[in-house]
Amino acid sequence: MATSPRLWANPPGNSPLPLPSKPMFFTSAELSEMTLPDMPKTDSLDLGGLKEYVGKFTLENGKMVKDVIDLEKRRPLLIVGELANPYRLCDIMAPDMPIIPVRLEGICRTWADNLDARDIQPGIHHVTLARSPGWWERSFITLLELPDMKKLVAWLDGSLSNTWAPKRLAEGVIRLESDMGLLPPKLEEISWDGIEEKVEVDIPEANGPALDLSTIMVPINTRSGCYNSRGRVIRCAHYPQTEFHDNLFRRGSSFKWNQILDFL
Repeated sequence: MATSPRLWANPPGNSPLPLPSKPMFFTSAELSEMTLPDMPKTDSLDLGGLKEYVGKFTLENGKMVKDVIDLEKRRPLLIVGELANPYRLCDIMAPDMPIIPVRLEGICRTWADNLDARDIQPGIHHVTLARSPGWWERSFITLLELPDMKKLVAWLDGSLSNTWAPKRLAEGVIRLESDMGLLPPKLEEISWDGIEEKVEVDIPEANGPALDLSTIMVPINTRSGCYNSRGRVIRCAHYPQTEFHDNLFRRGSSFKWNQILDFL
């Protein structure tokens, strides 16, 4: 049942727990679940194909996304933390936007090293990305016009201007995903030899095409990168916000942003 995004049960400060468990369509007045269309039968999908796929998602009122927003000028933005939280999107005054499930492969969601103290003290950690060979997990993309995309990414900065920047990945895979129950590897399924981490289980078979990374903008923390836990990356999937901050986080230990990912 469609409802107000202000009634979203998960507060933004708990990011990334507020991520939806299904495709959603956000407006400032209403949050609607969407029905997945048929998955494209191809190994890869260009920008035109992605827009066509997103346009076929069906809202609860029976209308398709392509009937309620113009996708022509919109471009994809990967949303991995609070930018996929409906309550936070209201705060930012985001435009009407679809929230579409994808699978990340070879890259993981992780905690930025700096704190944002706008809501609570001492503050919260936003979500950035790091390379992680063999890893997979669910996340979301949306489609926005460039001014709106810049507004959402700039919101992450808060009082620290130019901390976050939209980048295009030169590694990893972002593919469409229809299995909303897909789980990432468990913590005990990752080995560590003091230098490298290795995922000891195989990536599940793909059920959606890979997207063109050169067309997808990704918000990246370019000031301090992500947290460095004695050489290891702390994955959001294994350590929720509060547990990470209370038990692991120590100021001043970070990977620089260009150490953890390659960009176009």
